[in-house]
Amino acid sequence: MSQWDTIYCELCQKILEEGTRVSNRTGVDTIKIPAAHFELNLEEEFPILTTKQLFIRQAVLEMLWIYQVQSNDVRWLQERNVHIWDLWEINEAGDWCDEKTGKVLKHFDPSFAHTIGTAYGYIVKKMGLMDKLIDSLKNDVNDRRRVISLWQDDYLESAVLPSCVWSSEWDVTNGKLNLWVHQRSCDVPLGLPFNVTQYAVLLMMLAQVTDLKPGTINWSIKDAHIYVNQVDGIKEQLERYHTNGSLPAPTLWLNPEIRDFYAFDHSKELKDIKLVNYQHMGKIQFPLAQ
Repeated sequence: MSQWDTIYCELCQKILEEGTRVSNRTGVDTIKIPAAHFELNLEEEFPILTTKQLFIRQAVLEMLWIYQVQSNDVRWLQERNVHIWDLWEINEAGDWCDEKTGKVLKHFDPSFAHTIGTAYGYIVKKMGLMDKLIDSLKNDVNDRRRVISLWQDDYLESAVLPSCVWSSEWDVTNGKLNLWVHQRSCDVPLGLPFNVTQYAVLLMMLAQVTDLKPGTINWSIKDAHIYVNQVDGIKEQLERYHTNGSLPAPTLWLNPEIRDFYAFDHSKELKDIKLVNYQHMGKIQFPLAQ
């Protein structure tokens, strides 16, 4: 049985049973609870859902786009058949437009064409965040200032979408690398499964290249929500869970020869990362709110 499936499905059930329906900027209402928290132990299990299929290649490439390549250029993802950010790509005129109506939602300097503006990988590169983190993990084991903040006030106005997973804090205890993630807003059906698996992979990569063991991830969410047009899909997933439970969690394989975070392959094939014995109950389609 997958512990992550249990945690996830209990969160979805709580939102449906206790949540409040609210409107938001997308025009599609959500059912939300104000906060959520959970802990995962990577020594015990690699967290990827089994009650629905998650496409780890896309998830990991998006994570590497942010933290390894440190890019905000959507074309890098598109070249690898990853289309997560297509709806937020700034066009040649510098406009971010509504997918359905073509209305200009926000205008940027045209130099930001094909990017998501000053968000995510742009901030990581601008602030040198990964280099500082890796140096600290290697050279200052008891450092208590390992904070990666993607929320930088000076760059919010020139970002298409300010970072949802906006902060991570890193700790080493007894030779284990631990992580606390903060998320300001969480699309639970679509975003959360991707995000959790991404940060688990990132932690395991960093642990490998800094001679540490994977420890725990604590995850805190402000505004955990399900869009109303996603409710049927979540009910289908909950029915799978309540009927069949979950399947055994798979194992993540990382190429043991890689000793430099920036050397992990980020080609379309993602050669240095594999899921071993991943069983799942199939796809569930969820609409995406722009």
